[in-house]
Amino acid sequence: MTTVRLQLNGEACSVEASPVTSLLAAIRQAGLTGTQGACEEGECGSCSVLLDDALVCSCLVPAAACDGARVTTVEGVVAPDLAAALAAHGAVQCGFCTPGFVVAATALLDGDEPLDHATAAHALAGNLCRCTGYQPILAAVLEVDRARRG
Repeated sequence: MTTVRLQLNGEACSVEASPVTSLLAAIRQAGLTGTQGACEEGECGSCSVLLDDALVCSCLVPAAACDGARVTTVEGVVAPDLAAALAAHGAVQCGFCTPGFVVAATALLDGDEPLDHATAAHALAGNLCRCTGYQPILAAVLEVDRARRG
């Protein structure tokens, strides 16, 4: 076991990790439960987090490789406009995929270029949802992008 030091949602955090402990498991060990674990193979996006501002599937990243890194989970995302748009568009149904979509959309919305439907759909394609049909999620993200850009 080794001690891994993280900046987890802006707070210093230390967790004990073996070589096979995933970042997802370390986040859970730190007491945060918003990041979901589903496929554990990097296919569904439910475990998406920002690792030093890069979107990653936390189930695939060894925690030991993250020593000293900044990790932002859904609990660390501050985006009331995105939350309101997702709710207004009916983009939150069962909610299991929502944390991953929120983190992925946050990374997408922080980009420099205005979004169009195809760009947003491609960027969010790594997140699976069985309930919404994706269109409400995309509509919410595009609405937020337009509002943020004025």
